[in-house]
Amino acid sequence: MNRFLAMETLRKWVPLLVLAGLCLFFTAMNPHFLTSRNFARIAISSSPALMVAIGVTFVILMGSIDLSMEGTVAVCAVLFALTLNALGGSIAGWGWVAIPVALFVGAVMGAVNGLVHVRLRIPSFMASLSLGFVGIGLSLLITGGDRILIDDPLFRSLLTVRVGGFPLMMYAALACLLVAWFIQDHTTTGRNFYAVGGGEDLARASGLNVGRLRIIGFVLAGVFYALGAIFAVARLGIAETETGRNFMFMSITSVVVGGTALRGGEGGVWNTLIGVLIVNVIGNGMVVIGLADYFQDGVLGLLVITAVWLSTDRRSLSFVK
Repeated sequence: MNRFLAMETLRKWVPLLVLAGLCLFFTAMNPHFLTSRNFARIAISSSPALMVAIGVTFVILMGSIDLSMEGTVAVCAVLFALTLNALGGSIAGWGWVAIPVALFVGAVMGAVNGLVHVRLRIPSFMASLSLGFVGIGLSLLITGGDRILIDDPLFRSLLTVRVGGFPLMMYAALACLLVAWFIQDHTTTGRNFYAVGGGEDLARASGLNVGRLRIIGFVLAGVFYALGAIFAVARLGIAETETGRNFMFMSITSVVVGGTALRGGEGGVWNTLIGVLIVNVIGNGMVVIGLADYFQDGVLGLLVITAVWLSTDRRSLSFVK
């Protein structure tokens, strides 16, 4: 029993140990990795990814999966940019309305995603993947394949203005992380996400409206995807269909590598933060030491396999499907 508890405790600390080990490894390979300027680069690349990964964390905690993030991010980014430019091009004026517009669009797309999954009884991975394609197509229809430029200095200050050597975007992302943590740990809805992921039949027997909770989870995910879209636009200064590219792989990988179990009921947004940092440290470190991109993809693939293996209790599985 004591050995089992020790293994469980070690398993929970593995992601953080991996992050520390990666930092030590890349620093040994190139001392320039361990600089505030380089850490600022990691913070910039991590901020949009963290928002998207937090969104999918809520869904995975319930034992479902959401693959619609690329389409949702693309639509939210495009509509945010169009609204901002149409209302004067600056969030100092009426352009601030673009922010709630993007959040509302993300929530609506999340609600549609959840309703299709719950009401039509379509598996979450298939429903969300299909709606992700719909989102990509919709964003392409809206833009006609063009890029929408954002040159508002106040909005771009999320990237350009630094406090303590780090961009404002990082602090905004951390504030959103605290909101997500509050929802997860200090609201009835957040605690019920764990209950559904831990055992849906038991949750139903306890009187929980599982279908309603799943829809709420997808809505929350959509809102955080929209935040990721806003941060991505602030980072690049443009909005286009490609804005959401690669967020699916990055976010799912981050959640899994961070220690949130795909079966649901275990993990959370702090695990996701560690996972996002692991993924972005690998990407940054590979560049710093001069390795090709495909090495990064291979390492991330191995990390996903290892993380799933470590997080799966095979004693409770009679077979793997």
